Amino acid sequence: MTDIDRPAEDSAGRRSFTAVVNPVAGGGRAPSVWAPVAGLLEAAGARVRTETTRSADDGARLASAAAAHGDVVVAVGGDGIARDVAEAVAQADGLFALVAAGRGNGFAGKLGMPREPSAIARVLLSGRERAVDLLDVGGRLAPGNAYSGLDAIANLMMNDSRIPSAVAYRVAPVIAIVRWKPARFELDIDGSHHSLLAHLVVMANSGRYGHGLDIVPDAVLDDGLVHVLVAGAEIPKRHVARFMRLAATGSHVTEPGVRRFTGRSITISADRPVPLCVDGDGAGALPVHVAIRPGALRLISP
Repeated sequence: MTDIDRPAEDSAGRRSFTAVVNPVAGGGRAPSVWAPVAGLLEAAGARVRTETTRSADDGARLASAAAAHGDVVVAVGGDGIARDVAEAVAQADGLFALVAAGRGNGFAGKLGMPREPSAIARVLLSGRERAVDLLDVGGRLAPGNAYSGLDAIANLMMNDSRIPSAVAYRVAPVIAIVRWKPARFELDIDGSHHSLLAHLVVMANSGRYGHGLDIVPDAVLDDGLVHVLVAGAEIPKRHVARFMRLAATGSHVTEPGVRRFTGRSITISADRPVPLCVDGDGAGALPVHVAIRPGALRLISP
């Protein structure tokens, strides 16, 4: 018998799982990440189904059907599939879980999800249920972050790149900086107006994105607030790359030009067309309204 054969409270007998796997996540490694976890769940007596997405719309569709069936819906991939599955599960009042198998895995990192198969299986079988907030970004729900400016431009470049993700995360921001000029962002946060010349604005629920960046380290998943970070134009362009390196540890927040706010309802616009990204994917351009949905997603976490 393995140490996951008898989960706490006999939860293996009560949980069944449908995994929604993005086969291209992590450079195509998501299916191989999920396979040993699925085997361990089945060995422990759980019912497991695996569904593989074939189009951009499949994640939400498959998740909705699985949640309606009463399964725990497991997003297997990166932040994009986590967003699509989480939105569908929240709308169906289902139970969500996550297996990190993408490039950035920011939301999984915030949750503290393990990476080793037996540890993942233990969390899925006997992890605690909790409710976390979701961002409502122009009507789309997301568990992570919405962001606009230089980082969104770099994100879109990385999504178009065919080079390895570890290289893309280093190279794309440098290329983006060369042609970037700060934009004037207008933010209305719970009725308080701020006009700021800045490189980027992040509206965070999880606060983590990219290849291990803790971009808004004080963000909390269940405090009912959007945490906003602005990297102002006071930061010279030649120092932006250093700023992003500091964001790996969260120490960038003490840099001159960084401003932080919290709120529940935020409207953001800019003085020119500036792209918007949500959890790793493009989401059009500003303006947009962002609000918090407290406790909107039930999930399994360590």
